[in-house]
Amino acid sequence: MVLKVYMFGIAKEIFGNRSVEIVLDDTNIISIEELKAVLEKRQPSLKEIESYMIAVNNDYALAGHMIHDKDEIALIPPVSGG
Repeated sequence: MVLKVYMFGIAKEIFGNRSVEIVLDDTNIISIEELKAVLEKRQPSLKEIESYMIAVNNDYALAGHMIHDKDEIALIPPVSGG
């Protein structure tokens, strides 16, 4: 399975790109927790972001959500404003 994860905010800077591809062998489904572990292994500095969310198909995904190979995925860091 190949997932394309779109990056926003500081995540773009951490990964050095606006999207990354995650290649997972022998699976067609992955949990949010597993995806976060894969992303943090690829870029350990991602762990420094206090909290970030994963959106799947334009909706924030909760911890137990399962991602399928055709889903649109985005990593959204915390946003502050003034």
